[in-house]
Amino acid sequence: MRHLARLADYCSITNMHTKNLAIVWAPNLLRSKQIESACFSGTAAFMEVRIQSVVVEFILNHVDVLFSPKLSSVIRDGAG
Repeated sequence: MRHLARLADYCSITNMHTKNLAIVWAPNLLRSKQIESACFSGTAAFMEVRIQSVVVEFILNHVDVLFSPKLSSVIRDGAG
């Protein structure tokens, strides 16, 4: 995730800001068996991928907080 966030820093050159990176990477990072199954309709699959991309975009925009050593130690100690 940090790597993708660093890529977003170069969006002025690559046009791959966090939203574009999230759209491309979300289906791979948050793979859903439901989407892959044949019973999922096109519209429902689109909505699921949209939710995934919003989640990944949020993570990319807050990667420093979510993956900070301080937060990791709080979670590890059980105080979070």
